[in-house]
Amino acid sequence: MEDDGDLRGMFRTALIMAGHRVVEAADGMEALKLLDRNPPDLVVLDLRLPRVSGGEVRQEIASQAHTRDIPIVVVTATAGPHDQLGVACVLTKPIYPDVLVEVVTECLKKGTGPERL
Repeated sequence: MEDDGDLRGMFRTALIMAGHRVVEAADGMEALKLLDRNPPDLVVLDLRLPRVSGGEVRQEIASQAHTRDIPIVVVTATAGPHDQLGVACVLTKPIYPDVLVEVVTECLKKGTGPERL
């Protein structure tokens, strides 16, 4: 979930080339609708999304029984610390495609536990 179309496209391409299936959302409201209909294995989440913030999306994911165990990779331009987020991984922009793929792969292996990368 990333509001910048170019960055979202780069993320999508890198993840698809690495063998991941990708579903995109351009804003927080769209993300929540998609999460409710078909929970993914992992969420890549920008904290600054229009309509509903990434922080609110993270809270909603954590509050629902069918989504609370989904690992979340937060991508943000905001300097840390981000320990209070309680997410699987945090990446600070700029993010290179190979780093994103590596972190997504690791977070899928580890699950929901917080880790800072």
